[in-house]
Amino acid sequence: MFDNGQGQFTIYNTARFRDSVYLPASTFKIVNALIGIETGRLKDDSVIMKWDGITHTVSEWNRDLLVRDAFKFSAVPAFRELARRIGKDTMQHWIDTLGYGSRYNKFIISNNLDTFWLDNALKVTADEQLGMVKKLYFKQLPLQERSQRLVADMMRVESNANYLLSYKTGWGHTEREHSVGWVVGWIEENKHPYFFVLQLESSDPNFNMIIPREKILKQILVQYGFMKGKK
Repeated sequence: MFDNGQGQFTIYNTARFRDSVYLPASTFKIVNALIGIETGRLKDDSVIMKWDGITHTVSEWNRDLLVRDAFKFSAVPAFRELARRIGKDTMQHWIDTLGYGSRYNKFIISNNLDTFWLDNALKVTADEQLGMVKKLYFKQLPLQERSQRLVADMMRVESNANYLLSYKTGWGHTEREHSVGWVVGWIEENKHPYFFVLQLESSDPNFNMIIPREKILKQILVQYGFMKGKK
């Protein structure tokens, strides 16, 4: 967690935070959406992404979805389609421009344009994830302000008088078939943003990250005094 006002980090497991790289899984939807809007492949977050006709285990994916709903439900087929619309060269160009994973990945995309964020071709550190969402919040990425604003708005999960909570989740598997879960984003109280990256790993490939990652996030935020409008 990074307290932007104080410039102070709170880190659990410093070595892992700084030096370990993992697939971003569906947290890459932040970057994918940014590139889609910036390049005009998506007009805005109200574009309809057509259902691919395949019955998926996640029921919300089995219908046409607005981009903002595809983002909310983390619809993998919709964002695989978006990657194909963007194209290999354009995608690689913008990933390089954003410097996302650049310390560890020179050529990310070969014949896996619509899976490279899921198949361990692209890897990032928790530090890079934190830097990316911080720049997004302040509209400091090398993209149009509109593109960043639309994606930041799609990340909003909760908004009330006490706080604004925005994040994107991810869940994937390492080469060793370990489950990895992410939650990346920020919480804002009294116009003061705090940026966070939560990562979980289990050696059980069938471990379901969906409930634990957000439950643990909320527990940590409450433990540190958030969600009361007093920070």
